[in-house]
Amino acid sequence: MTHTVLVTGVSRHIGARVASVLAADPDISRVIGVDTVPPPSLTRDGVVSLGRTEFVRVDLRSPDIAQVIAAADIDTVVHMSLVSAPSRNGGRAAMKEHNVIGTMQLLGACQRSATVRRVVVRSTTAVYGSSPRDPAVFTEDLEPHEGPVHGYAKDAVEVEGYVRGFARRRPDVTVSLLRFANFMGPGVDSPLTRYFTQPVLPTVLGFDPRLQFVHEDDAVEVLRRMATEDHPGTYNVAGAGVLLLSQCARRAGRPSLPLLSPAFKVLGGAARRLGLVEYSPEQLRLMCHGRAVDTARLEAELGWKPKFSTGAAFDDFLRSRGLRPLGGVRT
Repeated sequence: MTHTVLVTGVSRHIGARVASVLAADPDISRVIGVDTVPPPSLTRDGVVSLGRTEFVRVDLRSPDIAQVIAAADIDTVVHMSLVSAPSRNGGRAAMKEHNVIGTMQLLGACQRSATVRRVVVRSTTAVYGSSPRDPAVFTEDLEPHEGPVHGYAKDAVEVEGYVRGFARRRPDVTVSLLRFANFMGPGVDSPLTRYFTQPVLPTVLGFDPRLQFVHEDDAVEVLRRMATEDHPGTYNVAGAGVLLLSQCARRAGRPSLPLLSPAFKVLGGAARRLGLVEYSPEQLRLMCHGRAVDTARLEAELGWKPKFSTGAAFDDFLRSRGLRPLGGVRT
């Protein structure tokens, strides 16, 4: 069966990789990538090739996305456009508009479409928040004790609400909602990867949180499968195991600087204003309480497991930055 696939967020690394993999699939007749700016591969060499992906410049906040879906008879939508940190120019308000209003417009267009039969949405495990009262491991059905009230994580909670509403209104459409742990790998540039490349890693005194990562290769493979097969439902996506923040620091060969929580907040505010590292309120909570999720539902549904554990994904990231993992390769 041939498919016509729309991928949002193709100007960012993971979105570009997903579009490229889908464009290489002979069973997919056409891949259309949309974003507000052209992908890097269209503006300079040495970046992920999008293959035969057709790029269309569209702001998801505008009604134009409905015209793209209708004109191309899109049957599969892969929504990768959530951004995790505000831009220097737009700030938090523009970020929220892009994430939430953009998703509303996209889902509205999908709802009116007569051709859309599958919708895959990238979300985040940040929707569970980080709290001292959290369970040891979150499954998809558990509600957080203290849900996120700031930034990207709050946007993701709102996005998920709209996705569930869409699924109820269009039961004929297969809707897959993927809650990814923090992406990690050679091509990933995120608040967390920038944190780990600092010369000294500020930490919150008295806390050593558990962290989970998903390697970019595994993330792309999950998205490819969801875009080409019917797997309705909500799924956690993460590499096996966890790493303590102190273990991450040792592997990176970085000294840590324990600070009282108020001092960490002050430092985070200064770093944010200077555009150095994004110490958002939700990242502060993660640095205190950590978070871990269960991935059994995904593995049972796909009959597949990520190739990279949390530790192996982190080590691959370290190698790509010239930070050799201590003790050699781990899995």
